[in-house]
Amino acid sequence: MNKDSKIYVAGHRGLVGSALMRQLQTKGYHNLVTRTHSELDLTEQAAVRALFVEEKPEYVLLAAAKVGGIHANNAYPAEFIRQNLAIQTNVIDEAWRNNVKRLLFLGSSCIYPRDCPQPIKEEYLLTGPLEPTNRPYALAKIAGVEMCWSYNRQYGTKYVAAMPTNSYGPGDNYDLANSHVLPALIRKMHEAKQRGDQQMVVWGTGTPRREFIYSDDMAEACLYLLEQPEEKLQALFSETQPPLVNVGCGEDLSIRELAELVREVVGFTGILAFDASKPDGTMRKLLDVGKLRQMGWQASTKLRDGVASAYQDYLEGKP
Repeated sequence: MNKDSKIYVAGHRGLVGSALMRQLQTKGYHNLVTRTHSELDLTEQAAVRALFVEEKPEYVLLAAAKVGGIHANNAYPAEFIRQNLAIQTNVIDEAWRNNVKRLLFLGSSCIYPRDCPQPIKEEYLLTGPLEPTNRPYALAKIAGVEMCWSYNRQYGTKYVAAMPTNSYGPGDNYDLANSHVLPALIRKMHEAKQRGDQQMVVWGTGTPRREFIYSDDMAEACLYLLEQPEEKLQALFSETQPPLVNVGCGEDLSIRELAELVREVVGFTGILAFDASKPDGTMRKLLDVGKLRQMGWQASTKLRDGVASAYQDYLEGKP
């Protein structure tokens, strides 16, 4: 990519999209195309088509999605599958129709089977049943991976699907009803501290293990993939394997360990109580990031440093 290449970032205000915007600007890319949801509903095919015809982007970063934690996925399964299928179908198809040079599709580690071997390699996709609590979202994202691969095989496009592990950082969603585990813990811990509570309840048993990547690291990895010469990514554009790359840090910890880390960063002095009546979700989701490391990239932000930065962002942005 050239610094003046026209790049469309779909979902630029979300956690992932805003991190991509920061990385693009830091690296000197300035010809960036964005639209807010009020300006463009990506589930509407005609509106997406009009955008591509008008702007003619050379590159697309598809970070727009309907996302949320276990509660949101359980409460709104229809929205999770319908909206995500519509968004990615419209954007990927219009990228092909308008000769986009390269597209990066952002998915999630939840696309992999619930009980697959750890760490999770890209080839484990579709080898077993999915986790029921986020099956609609995961199926939509799997369809996005398959769509990128299908367009590559039939039309010769160069679309890559990046599957990040749990991302967190500036611009995260701290709504307790719809947020992921780390931002939810930050907010709950802070509010418990402000009230002077002696105890804070954490959903589940605390035993599941999760991997986390700081959003700016995740965005750096995505741009790294987008910027690579075709010969370096040639294996991704094959007939035999989907153009899929895991993005993570290669380390995980238990939810109990995570809650204790957040408690330390926030400064909450009460005890942690784990509510085993609430769902745990998948017991472990650690990505094998060997493919990305072989290409020459690895995450650099330590979890404690990232959580401290995220907490500061929460303090600055909370009502």
